[in-house]
Amino acid sequence: MHQSPPPHQQPGPPATAYGQQPWTGPTSAPPAGADWPHPPGPGPWGGRLSALWANKSLRATALIVLLSLSGLIILALVRQQTGTEGFLVGLGLAILPVPLLIAAFRWMDRIEPEPWRNLIFAFAWGACAATLVALIANGFATEWLMTTVADSSSSQADADTWGATLVAPVVEESAKAAAVLLLFLFRRRDFNGIVDGVVIAGITATGFAFTENILYLGTAFVSDQEFGYSGIRSTTAATFFIRAVMSPFAHPFFTAATGIGFGIAAAAAQHQRARRVLVPLAALLGAMVLHGLWNGSATFGGYGFLAVYALFMVPVFGLLTWLTIWSRNNQLRTIRTQLTTYQAAGWFTPPEPIALSSMRARGIARDLARRTQGPAAARIVADYTATATSLAFLRHRAYLGTAGPDFTTRERELLDQLWQHRETAQPALAHAALSVPLPRRPVPRPHLGMMPPPYWPTPPQATYAPPGPHGYPAWPPAHQPPYPQGQR
Repeated sequence: MHQSPPPHQQPGPPATAYGQQPWTGPTSAPPAGADWPHPPGPGPWGGRLSALWANKSLRATALIVLLSLSGLIILALVRQQTGTEGFLVGLGLAILPVPLLIAAFRWMDRIEPEPWRNLIFAFAWGACAATLVALIANGFATEWLMTTVADSSSSQADADTWGATLVAPVVEESAKAAAVLLLFLFRRRDFNGIVDGVVIAGITATGFAFTENILYLGTAFVSDQEFGYSGIRSTTAATFFIRAVMSPFAHPFFTAATGIGFGIAAAAAQHQRARRVLVPLAALLGAMVLHGLWNGSATFGGYGFLAVYALFMVPVFGLLTWLTIWSRNNQLRTIRTQLTTYQAAGWFTPPEPIALSSMRARGIARDLARRTQGPAAARIVADYTATATSLAFLRHRAYLGTAGPDFTTRERELLDQLWQHRETAQPALAHAALSVPLPRRPVPRPHLGMMPPPYWPTPPQATYAPPGPHGYPAWPPAHQPPYPQGQR
């Protein structure tokens, strides 16, 4: 079957080339070879060190070595405290809630799933590096606190209480937040808002809780072996119930507050620098307060602990869950709004932004493609959906001024991928759009007064039409029906 080349490779009016129509004002396009909006700045150290820092392979190797060494050290420390048998028991019990937590965060991140490499890094950082920092720093900080602040009458129980309530929340939440910060800085393309922040923070905290549970459950098993406890009355059973059944989301819950702060910063415009700095710091402080309150509730006795759990922790957990779900729905609205720009330029048929902004319609489109054309077609529809989602978020970042200098190149790559898969994906999505109820409020069509840099998307040459009254091509062009033949 003959397939037409991507739009930018087809002959057409010179005025439609990439980068030749700015969003606003009469300014001309950048000269050949120039990138929008400005070239990347110099590296952090300049010269040879900057070149080393810019080497992605070297950075990845250094990170793998760091995490591997941290893992080996934490393995040796935990095994030293629990013994081999205690370590194996703790490992077997600690791993049980991990699939549930990861599945919950992956479900939350269905719109634009985080790459597995980011999730693996986050889990490894929490399980190895953050736990090692916490294990070492908690002891030193608690000892310093008791020797410099506490009086001579303070007991070991007081030291444990102070350490759990004041020291551990600061050290542990800071160590876990480092993973979110690293991905925020170096994987900015994959960090679009609150949902991404919560998912990365939650996976990091899941790794941290996994290693910590091995230590606590292994220590409890050693204690039971020493005192002859067994069965449901044992310390191991009680520890497993509290940490893995009653509060498996505890650590992810605390660190999710930090992730929300970074997500808000990711959604901030380029000029909102104060928000991009202060909100993550305030969110980290909130995570420390939640963590300290949770640890301190153990000193209130059984009823006090349950009161804090039921009257404070559960409602706040529900609030954060609601905020995450609201943010996910807001992502779907962003997809519909941003893809309307490309639909107006002719890249999408009118039903596609509707279908792509509905999780139900996406599933229907994949199922339809699988039933009518086989599993390969379903994968094509899934790839088309993922590419369109990335394109929408890329354009949203351009609206905020955070898309980066490679916006035009990245946009072209995504549009090329969409063009290659359109013949299979568009009919399925057009059918799936029929299942989506019409929005209560119509999506505002873009106009030049709203549009930020960089440029209006190039219309496909096969469907090129002169600009309409608002400055964008009218749909459909006079010479072409709104849907390809046979797709109605």
